[in-house]
Amino acid sequence: MKDKILHTATELFLNQGFKSITMDDIAKEMAISKKTIYSHFSNKEAIIEASAAGIFDMICSGIDLITGHKKNPIEELYDIKRFVLEHLKGERTSPMYQLQKYYPKIHRNLRKKQYDFMQDCMVENIIRGVDEGLFRENIDVQFVARIYFTGMTGIKDGDIFPASEFPPHILYDMYLEYHLRGIVTPKGRKLLNKLIQSNQE
Repeated sequence: MKDKILHTATELFLNQGFKSITMDDIAKEMAISKKTIYSHFSNKEAIIEASAAGIFDMICSGIDLITGHKKNPIEELYDIKRFVLEHLKGERTSPMYQLQKYYPKIHRNLRKKQYDFMQDCMVENIIRGVDEGLFRENIDVQFVARIYFTGMTGIKDGDIFPASEFPPHILYDMYLEYHLRGIVTPKGRKLLNKLIQSNQE
């Protein structure tokens, strides 16, 4: 029952946001009493913490599968972007931004885990890109990996990038292109342009 509650809550959070969903909403969706939920989770924050950790683990597993295919580094980043958006429901509710705004402690802990995971992933991606002649040799790998993470988390801020002006799937594409154009070689640029063109068809 605990797993079912967590699964239902996570779906509701991703579709409608961490802030707007109440314990009553979860109980109603499952046709159970709030007392049943409280027998497994002490409060809403406990469900949010477990839900955020579950989403993080699921995203990490998916990214690990993608990087395991060892595609070229440019394509790999587009595959990761596509996977993350798909599993965060297109970020319609900006879940990470809501966590930061309303549940800062949970967000801080999750952001640290995200950073550690993505830093390793990005460093490997960049080094491989340099080795394959797709990324410039003179870039500072640590700087590029960290600026990518900073930008990717920064564009989730709904006050700066409101979804009405910047739909998530378009925003992520714009940021990824912005990031890659700064580090690609002429060979990498050709591949990037081809990929962007095929994505638009």
